[in-house]
Amino acid sequence: MRDILYDQIPSLDLADFYQGDQALKQKFVEELGAAYNNIGFAAIRNHFLTDDMQQKLYTAIKKFFALPDEIKKKYERQQLAGQRGYTGKGKEHAKGRNTGDLKEFYHVGQELEKSELIKEGYPANVWPDEVPELQAIAVEVYSALEKTGTYMLRSIALYLGLHENYFDDKIKNGNSILRPIHYYPIENPAEVPSDAVRAAEHGDINLITLLMGASADGLQVLRKDGKWIPITALPDQLIVNVGDMLERLTNKKLKSTIHRVVNPPQQFMNTPRYSIPFFMHPRSEMSLAALPDCVDSDHPKTWEDITAGEFLDQRLAEIGLRK
Repeated sequence: MRDILYDQIPSLDLADFYQGDQALKQKFVEELGAAYNNIGFAAIRNHFLTDDMQQKLYTAIKKFFALPDEIKKKYERQQLAGQRGYTGKGKEHAKGRNTGDLKEFYHVGQELEKSELIKEGYPANVWPDEVPELQAIAVEVYSALEKTGTYMLRSIALYLGLHENYFDDKIKNGNSILRPIHYYPIENPAEVPSDAVRAAEHGDINLITLLMGASADGLQVLRKDGKWIPITALPDQLIVNVGDMLERLTNKKLKSTIHRVVNPPQQFMNTPRYSIPFFMHPRSEMSLAALPDCVDSDHPKTWEDITAGEFLDQRLAEIGLRK
């Protein structure tokens, strides 16, 4: 497939896939595949996250991040490698870097009965007493994004020549994460490392990432020709991108494109930015071995076989969350 140098990421209507006739559904699959083959990002409308859900979640997480640091630290669980609850300022860094990103965040995973959590091997979610409303809205948003991601992966499966429901059992009770992020204000830029940024360039770990509109600009994606393209989701869109697991599974057929969140101009470093991505992970036992149809003499197998759980553990160590 020839490369397309997008000046902005393609915008697609998910309803064409789940409500359209066969021709519209096939058109969606082909256009999504082209976007993911080239730039790895697409803007999706007619998803299942409502504006009301987004506003309620943003209100709750802004309330949490406004709490004093000593209060927020009550919800930090270092033994969980940042996979549930709060992770403090500057603790995560991009792979290959040592300087921490200028952010703090909160992780929400599957909200299941205790017996199910034990069966799946997941820790329980951590909920802040000071913001009791966070639990209900976070769980509701998690469910809406998981449903959207399921349809996205069904489309991807068809593009790859797989059965439409190929991913369904692999993501049921998957290890997905909802991550509200606070890129906190910097009152005195001289007090932070000179190379510190809000989020250094990186690829996401997971299968796909679903991102609702952020509170400010700053997200950029690296195009194939080395040019950084700014990305901003419109109010009715989700930005959905390929993660490293899907790139690995497809032997680079689908691209986990490098992206970053740049610092604002220095005079605006004292302003906050909020963002809420949903990292869609499969079950830990899913194999990420390259799909047979993605390997041939022109595209030899790139990586050794590994499970999703093993790959996650590897990457958590590389970004400083697992010691």
